Amino acid sequence: MTQRFLAIGECMLELSPAGEGLLATGFAGDTFNTAWYLRKLAPEAVDVAYFSAIGDDAPSREMAGFMRQSGITPELIERKGGHIGLYMISLKNGERSFSYWRDTSAAKTLADDLTTLPVADGDTIYFSGITLAILAPKARERLLGVISVARSQGVRVVFDTNLRPRLWASHDAMRAGTMEGASVADIVLPSFEDEADIFGDLDKAATAARYHGAGCTTVIVKDGPASVLVSTPKGQTEIQPQTVADVVDTTAAGDSFNAGFLAEHYAGQSLEAAVEAGCKVSAKVIGKRGALVAL
Repeated sequence: MTQRFLAIGECMLELSPAGEGLLATGFAGDTFNTAWYLRKLAPEAVDVAYFSAIGDDAPSREMAGFMRQSGITPELIERKGGHIGLYMISLKNGERSFSYWRDTSAAKTLADDLTTLPVADGDTIYFSGITLAILAPKARERLLGVISVARSQGVRVVFDTNLRPRLWASHDAMRAGTMEGASVADIVLPSFEDEADIFGDLDKAATAARYHGAGCTTVIVKDGPASVLVSTPKGQTEIQPQTVADVVDTTAAGDSFNAGFLAEHYAGQSLEAAVEAGCKVSAKVIGKRGALVAL
């Protein structure tokens, strides 16, 4: 198992309906969700850490405290006068929609003056397409350069493409940034529906081939309730997830899958067994409401 798992990205303040016009607060974000679930699944000896930038206000301090309470090591750059991003969940006829306020989020500056990351040989870096999307082009280039150096020094790199068009200047910029992210990764975890929409992939094998072409050794192509494609230079296989009878909330479905997969993969299990574990974790999560739920 990896010695340290360092997730990189943006964790935000969440406002969610709590009945009678009230809102409950929490903290969530794609890479943070994966770190949170991995902390639940990995042995205590694994140091699960989160790297980002925060402000010096009360919500920022509360978020850092929540990370510590969750057993996650905060590796946070504090920006004087800064703030964390915010999103609100709205419910209408049982359907969830999201409103975001993240333009001034300190996380957007996480790589502005970055020269190194707190990892060493044998550790794992985990980041996503959202991590890249929130950064200015020069900062994105700087982050990928630092990750590439770490990879050359024995750090394993995992990348969830997590394509979110509204965070990018254009589809062309998103496609280019995504492939740049994949070029520094050992494992890529794309979702086929998004990949087909943005890249025009005709099937999961085409998605895998594109990321192998970028230099990734292992590609795990998720596809909602359909089969997961496991692709390596040695061949391909497909794993069918269990059917979930009562889907309550698909928030963090992919994030929790990633945690379940990585926990088993880095514990020495086969890729197929790790994918099956990821599917089981995700099935539990989508059967409950919220991004972070008890397993």
